[in-house]
Amino acid sequence: MERIGNLERRLWSSADVLRSTSNFASNEYFMPVMGLIFLRHAYSRFLRVRDEIAPTLPTRGGKTRDLTKADFSSRSSIFLRPEAQFDYLISLPEDQSPSTAVIHAMETIEEDYESLTGLLPKQEYEELDDDALRQVLRIFNDPALQKADGDVFGRIYEYFLTQFADQKAHDNGEFFTPVSIVETIVNVIEPTRGKVIDPACGSGGMFVQSAHFVEAMQANPNEQLTFYGMEKNPTTIRLAKMNLAVHGLEGDIQKAISYYEDPHKDQGPFDYVMANPPFNVDEIDAEKMKDDKRLSFGLPGVNKAGKVSNGNYIWMSFFHSYLSDRGRAGIVMSSQASSAGGQEAKVREAMVKTGDIDIMCAIRGNFFYTRTVPCEIWFMDKGKPEHLRDKVLMLDARHVFRKVTRKIFDFSPEQMKNLTSIVWLYRGQEGRFAGLVQEYLNTARAEAQAADFADLLASFDVANSHFAKHSDTADLKAGIAKFRSDAEGFIATAAALPEVAAEITALTAAQAAMQPMADQAKALIREIDHLGKLAQKAQDATVAGGAKAAEGKKLLTTIAEARVALTGDPEVHLTVTGALKRARYFEAQAEWLLSRFPEGRLRDVEGLVKLVDREELAANDYSLTPGRYVGVAPEVEDEDFDFDATIKEIHLELETLNAEAAELAELIAANFEELIV
Repeated sequence: MERIGNLERRLWSSADVLRSTSNFASNEYFMPVMGLIFLRHAYSRFLRVRDEIAPTLPTRGGKTRDLTKADFSSRSSIFLRPEAQFDYLISLPEDQSPSTAVIHAMETIEEDYESLTGLLPKQEYEELDDDALRQVLRIFNDPALQKADGDVFGRIYEYFLTQFADQKAHDNGEFFTPVSIVETIVNVIEPTRGKVIDPACGSGGMFVQSAHFVEAMQANPNEQLTFYGMEKNPTTIRLAKMNLAVHGLEGDIQKAISYYEDPHKDQGPFDYVMANPPFNVDEIDAEKMKDDKRLSFGLPGVNKAGKVSNGNYIWMSFFHSYLSDRGRAGIVMSSQASSAGGQEAKVREAMVKTGDIDIMCAIRGNFFYTRTVPCEIWFMDKGKPEHLRDKVLMLDARHVFRKVTRKIFDFSPEQMKNLTSIVWLYRGQEGRFAGLVQEYLNTARAEAQAADFADLLASFDVANSHFAKHSDTADLKAGIAKFRSDAEGFIATAAALPEVAAEITALTAAQAAMQPMADQAKALIREIDHLGKLAQKAQDATVAGGAKAAEGKKLLTTIAEARVALTGDPEVHLTVTGALKRARYFEAQAEWLLSRFPEGRLRDVEGLVKLVDREELAANDYSLTPGRYVGVAPEVEDEDFDFDATIKEIHLELETLNAEAAELAELIAANFEELIV
């Protein structure tokens, strides 16, 4: 989501509407809000799939066959009857009750999908004021939510959990797994066919992302994968089943406390295990699980009270036991676990000696939506080739991230691809690595050749002619002339770039040849920024001289609009836009990979990756902490650091915090008045 902060605030305003117009307690209006998120997201997917299917429907006698539930199931989407579609609910006449309509929408979905029977919120809407519900429906018709994709349901679920102050769940170490971490797990273990289990499945994000992975291969997830989940919280189970349904998926999710119960034991072993279990859970009753067959490495330590004081290695033992002979696992775990001492260290040593620990990946803090803690992803592979069985790939990704907000980080799509490509090299898949570099370079070439400077140059020329009548524009005029000349040089350089072959020597040569183009693009971006400032300076001088501001403002707006195609949309922060910026960006991705793996084969890279053998692990107490082995990454200067943009970002955050402080002060004052009345 490009504007996630604004979107969250708008969505949260819906909860405020319900809070102020209903008798619900703070923990009761969560589900009706989530039900509307379900309907909104289901409709977005419905429309996307409908538009893909409609042109392919057979026609007989001039009449096109109607859409069916089967059409949508084959595309991992949910079928919605007309009365369950969000546009219908939004456009209800004033004389019809929106609560009755929403309840009926939920009932029709439950009729069509047996797995949702009794799970969707219904009677909760009877408690709501109709005008308030209409307002909430309008809020959830937000264009940003209409376009949102991926595990949006899970992310919004976590946001609302946080806002509803459900701290009990978070204090137990349970929180929503960031989408980019889930994608990283899926990209590494590659769940293509078989049974998937998540014994701490939360809102089902691991299942959803696995389905996306299969969809990318043009296959039907419901035909390729079978999902099994466990979750102790009944409300979360409802959300997980809703999340699966909205993506057209089916799964067997059972209510269970995974420490003591194993409801899917007759379905194992499993081909894939993916999980983000609660970290560092204590007070687990050892007596209840002493005979559990999943504890093949034994209990990690029992205190005098008969409790396991930390459950991290219980989870790790469980996950290992679930795997088939060629199964793979990806587990998010506390950073403390990889070097824990005592009995936990003995369990870890035993796990390492199986040869099934495959990859350890360290992730920096601030990836989790509600916690700043760093973490590590443990990857297991019982089907590792023999030559790798005594080795573990240590990958330290703590210096790989992008900022979503000042408080939340994630991986960009390209960063995830780059990290995954290191795993490809580890597995001897050099061709996939070369193909990714080729993709980056050809994208950079295409973007460079698509750069069109005509509109921006014309807008600068017109602006200069206007401002020259009122002020001295010698600097602006000279800058435009230089920009025109440099743009022509860039066009010539870009036109000469050849298509790139997927062979490492050719890729290295092509990247070196593209470097001047990237440098030119960087210089042109700075020139455009400088010319924009000169144009603004000329406008200020024009107004100071007594001329009207309107015409100059219009010309500055034209310049701002014309530059978007080259330097990107300033309102879009998480996706690189603009031909010049994209050309630089994708060339830089290729350079990142080739500078670290110049021969297209795995090698140790200081501060990033190292292939560690059993002997070195033993010498380090079988620690699995990547940073202990890879060393310290060299300091890299951020040449794209934008001081002005950073100051603006800080200023906007300060304004938001001030507004929130004012709202909180009003709320405290209102509550205080209620107490003394």
